[in-house]
Amino acid sequence: MSKIVVLASGGLDSTVTAAIAKSEGYELYFLTVDYGQRHRTEIECAQKISEYFEVKEHKIIQLDLRTFGGSALTDQIPVPTNRTGRDREQQIPVTYVPARNTIFLSLALAYAEVLDASSIFFG
Repeated sequence: MSKIVVLASGGLDSTVTAAIAKSEGYELYFLTVDYGQRHRTEIECAQKISEYFEVKEHKIIQLDLRTFGGSALTDQIPVPTNRTGRDREQQIPVTYVPARNTIFLSLALAYAEVLDASSIFFG
């Protein structure tokens, strides 16, 4: 059975990704990043999902991206509710966390190397 690291946010995409990986026979290792996001339920859900899929190990890393700011997910920036389609097409959303996925993938790569895992799955 091949080991893989799943970047598990606790949301639908990473849950479906984990389900597919489990159904294909991979040995799952979860990595969740607590980056100072405003919604704590994401981390709680990731923990419950890891238990459901009986992952081999679930690491939760503390990395406070609030240090840099710049996102409604980490700062007190309000999320606009009345943006037009054109606004959404032409502007970076306020919920964008600068370089978040690149940082997460770097952490997942480090974890995968330690585990000698064959792949990183994220969704």
